[in-house]
Amino acid sequence: MDSHTHGAQVQRLEVVETGRRRSWSEDEKLRIVAESLRGPRLVSATARRYRISPSLLYTWRRAFRAERIGGEGSAPGFVPAMIIPETRRGSEASPTGRMEIIVAKGHRIIVDAGVDAAALARVIEVLDRR
Repeated sequence: MDSHTHGAQVQRLEVVETGRRRSWSEDEKLRIVAESLRGPRLVSATARRYRISPSLLYTWRRAFRAERIGGEGSAPGFVPAMIIPETRRGSEASPTGRMEIIVAKGHRIIVDAGVDAAALARVIEVLDRR
């Protein structure tokens, strides 16, 4: 009954060192992330090249994306705007001009001067949710 508790004692114990943990600088991480973004299906190949796990590379990519966007819950801010005067032809005084709006997620909207502000606000709201 007690035979399972009195097994053979360990004769030899070997400690195998796996190496020290690597640390990557922010510049190295950014370079590796940029390389993985150059084409489709490059995450695994890039991870193998640098001997890191694909999950670590995906974590770095998410952090890079969040940093570029400004993180979750970031407050809206101002963006640079440029007003370029148009040359008028004839004596018409009708409002002309175009405006380009780039929303936070990279969508681009180009509207004329006579755009309905309420309709434009609805379009921007829908694009921000995507």
